[in-house]
Amino acid sequence: MNISISVKQLGRKHPILQEKTISLDNTTSIVSVRTFLELIVKHQVELFHSASFEWEDQDTIHLPKENYLPILTDTGKAGFGAIYNHNQVNVATAQENALLAFEDGLYAVFYGDDQLETLTEEIDLSKNKNITFIRLTFLAGSYW
Repeated sequence: MNISISVKQLGRKHPILQEKTISLDNTTSIVSVRTFLELIVKHQVELFHSASFEWEDQDTIHLPKENYLPILTDTGKAGFGAIYNHNQVNVATAQENALLAFEDGLYAVFYGDDQLETLTEEIDLSKNKNITFIRLTFLAGSYW
Protein backbone atom coordinates (compact mmCIF):
# COMPACT_ATOMS: atom_id res chain seq x y z
CA MET A 1 0.00 0.00 0.00
CA ASN A 2 1.36 3.42 -0.96
CA ILE A 3 1.23 6.24 1.58
CA SER A 4 2.46 9.81 1.54
CA ILE A 5 4.61 10.98 4.45
CA SER A 6 6.41 14.17 5.38
CA VAL A 7 8.78 14.97 8.24
CA LYS A 8 8.88 18.36 9.92
CA GLN A 9 10.68 19.93 12.84
CA LEU A 10 9.37 22.73 15.01
CA GLY A 11 11.15 26.01 14.44
CA ARG A 12 12.08 25.31 10.82
CA LYS A 13 10.48 26.92 7.80
CA HIS A 14 10.94 24.01 5.43
CA PRO A 15 10.13 20.37 6.15
CA ILE A 16 13.01 17.93 6.57
CA LEU A 17 11.28 15.53 4.20
CA GLN A 18 8.51 16.89 2.01
CA GLU A 19 5.75 14.50 0.89
CA LYS A 20 7.50 11.30 -0.04
CA THR A 21 5.45 8.33 -1.18
CA ILE A 22 6.51 4.97 0.21
CA SER A 23 5.14 1.47 -0.19
CA LEU A 24 4.42 -0.56 2.94
CA ASP A 25 4.15 -4.35 3.18
CA ASN A 26 0.80 -4.71 4.90
CA THR A 27 -2.19 -6.88 4.08
CA THR A 28 -4.98 -4.84 5.67
CA SER A 29 -5.80 -1.16 5.35
CA ILE A 30 -6.81 -0.74 9.00
CA VAL A 31 -3.77 -0.97 11.28
CA SER A 32 -2.86 0.15 14.78
CA VAL A 33 -0.37 2.95 15.28
CA ARG A 34 2.08 0.39 16.72
CA THR A 35 1.91 -1.73 13.55
CA PHE A 36 2.12 1.33 11.34
CA LEU A 37 5.27 2.61 13.06
CA GLU A 38 6.83 -0.86 12.88
CA LEU A 39 6.12 -0.98 9.12
CA ILE A 40 7.66 2.47 8.60
CA VAL A 41 10.80 1.52 10.55
CA LYS A 42 11.11 -1.78 8.67
CA HIS A 43 10.88 0.08 5.35
CA GLN A 44 13.53 2.61 6.39
CA VAL A 45 15.90 -0.10 7.65
CA GLU A 46 15.55 -1.93 4.33
CA LEU A 47 16.40 1.31 2.50
CA PHE A 48 19.45 1.78 4.72
CA HIS A 49 20.65 -1.78 4.06
CA SER A 50 20.24 -1.33 0.32
CA ALA A 51 22.30 1.89 0.28
CA SER A 52 25.86 1.61 -0.93
CA PHE A 53 28.73 1.86 1.52
CA GLU A 54 32.05 3.48 0.81
CA TRP A 55 35.04 1.33 1.70
CA GLU A 56 37.72 3.80 0.68
CA ASP A 57 40.87 4.32 2.69
CA GLN A 58 40.80 8.04 2.01
CA ASP A 59 37.86 10.36 2.48
CA THR A 60 37.41 11.93 -0.95
CA ILE A 61 35.17 14.90 -1.57
CA HIS A 62 31.87 14.08 -3.23
CA LEU A 63 30.74 17.28 -4.87
CA PRO A 64 27.01 17.61 -5.51
CA LYS A 65 25.58 18.56 -8.86
CA GLU A 66 25.00 22.26 -9.45
CA ASN A 67 21.21 22.05 -9.08
CA TYR A 68 21.60 20.31 -5.71
CA LEU A 69 23.80 22.99 -4.13
CA PRO A 70 20.99 25.57 -3.59
CA ILE A 71 18.98 22.91 -1.74
CA LEU A 72 21.95 22.28 0.56
CA THR A 73 22.38 25.97 1.33
CA ASP A 74 18.65 26.46 1.98
CA THR A 75 18.45 23.58 4.46
CA GLY A 76 21.77 24.39 6.12
CA LYS A 77 22.91 20.79 6.04
CA ALA A 78 25.37 19.39 3.55
CA GLY A 79 25.09 15.67 2.99
CA PHE A 80 26.57 13.90 0.03
CA GLY A 81 24.95 10.50 0.31
CA ALA A 82 27.96 8.70 1.77
CA ILE A 83 27.33 6.29 4.63
CA TYR A 84 30.36 5.71 6.81
CA ASN A 85 28.73 3.60 9.52
CA HIS A 86 29.05 0.00 8.31
CA ASN A 87 27.13 -1.56 11.19
CA GLN A 88 24.02 -3.51 10.26
CA VAL A 89 20.81 -2.24 11.84
CA ASN A 90 18.68 -4.70 13.77
CA VAL A 91 15.04 -4.23 12.69
CA ALA A 92 13.55 -5.34 16.02
CA THR A 93 15.76 -2.96 18.02
CA ALA A 94 15.01 -0.07 15.68
CA GLN A 95 11.27 -0.73 15.94
CA GLU A 96 11.49 -0.89 19.73
CA ASN A 97 13.38 2.42 19.82
CA ALA A 98 10.82 4.11 17.55
CA LEU A 99 7.91 2.92 19.70
CA LEU A 100 9.64 4.06 22.89
CA ALA A 101 10.39 7.47 21.36
CA PHE A 102 6.71 7.79 20.37
CA GLU A 103 5.56 6.92 23.88
CA ASP A 104 8.08 9.36 25.39
CA GLY A 105 6.82 12.18 23.14
CA LEU A 106 10.01 12.75 21.14
CA TYR A 107 7.94 13.00 17.96
CA ALA A 108 4.29 13.43 17.07
CA VAL A 109 2.41 11.70 14.26
CA PHE A 110 -0.53 13.28 12.44
CA TYR A 111 -2.89 11.39 10.12
CA GLY A 112 -4.41 14.17 8.08
CA ASP A 113 -5.35 16.76 10.71
CA ASP A 114 -5.74 14.26 13.56
CA GLN A 115 -2.90 13.61 16.00
CA LEU A 116 -2.25 9.96 16.80
CA GLU A 117 -1.74 9.79 20.55
CA THR A 118 -1.69 6.11 21.56
CA LEU A 119 -0.13 2.99 20.09
CA THR A 120 -3.45 1.12 20.25
CA GLU A 121 -5.31 3.69 18.15
CA GLU A 122 -6.35 2.35 14.74
CA ILE A 123 -6.03 4.19 11.43
CA ASP A 124 -7.48 3.44 8.02
CA LEU A 125 -4.70 3.76 5.44
CA SER A 126 -7.16 3.39 2.55
CA LYS A 127 -8.37 6.97 3.16
CA ASN A 128 -5.04 8.09 1.68
CA LYS A 129 -4.50 11.00 4.08
CA ASN A 130 -1.06 12.56 4.38
CA ILE A 131 0.96 11.33 7.36
CA THR A 132 3.18 13.88 9.05
CA PHE A 133 5.93 13.15 11.55
CA ILE A 134 6.95 16.15 13.64
CA ARG A 135 10.23 15.93 15.50
CA LEU A 136 9.78 17.74 18.79
CA THR A 137 12.62 19.71 20.33
CA PHE A 138 12.76 20.59 23.97
CA LEU A 139 14.01 23.80 25.48
CA ALA A 140 17.09 23.62 27.64
CA GLY A 141 17.84 26.07 30.36
CA SER A 142 17.21 26.91 33.96
CA TYR A 143 14.88 29.05 35.99
CA TRP A 144 17.70 31.20 37.42
